[in-house]
Amino acid sequence: MDISGSTTTTAPAHPRARRTSRLAGVLAAGALALTGVLAGAAPASAVSHSDAAAQMRAAGIAISSSGGCSDRDVPTCTSLEGVRQTTLDGARTLRSASGCALTITGGTETGHAGGTYSHANGYKLDFSLTSCLTSYVQGTFAYVGQRSDGAALYRSGSGNEYAREGNHWDVTYYTCGGC
Repeated sequence: MDISGSTTTTAPAHPRARRTSRLAGVLAAGALALTGVLAGAAPASAVSHSDAAAQMRAAGIAISSSGGCSDRDVPTCTSLEGVRQTTLDGARTLRSASGCALTITGGTETGHAGGTYSHANGYKLDFSLTSCLTSYVQGTFAYVGQRSDGAALYRSGSGNEYAREGNHWDVTYYTCGGC
């Protein structure tokens, strides 16, 4: 019955029309979901060294500095000043998933290679090389070849990259890695 009180009948829609309508609905929902994902892909906020260090301590992740300092402008320091929250979340995910003791030996301090996804921009952390972490990375992530500097490169399912650089793992966090 329509609003005038008359009864109206409609012919059933052709099956192809129903499929097209359903497909349009699915595509619209997918576009809406993708918009949400892309909105969430905006750069994560930078965190102060003290806040980042507190988060890492709370997660059971140690921070070591060969210079015994956290000044971002001194290459022998280990600074987390300006690290991305997503990077910290990724480190926590690594700690939890691997069960390994982790020690950060490099953060946002000067002295690392540049680039968009660099230490300076808060995307990377260096972790001490331990047998536990090495076994976890090599046994869990896909070996994808050598980086341009010769470091063995592994990629997690979430896209984060683990490069074995001599005495440490250089990790690039594009995402939090499943957090």
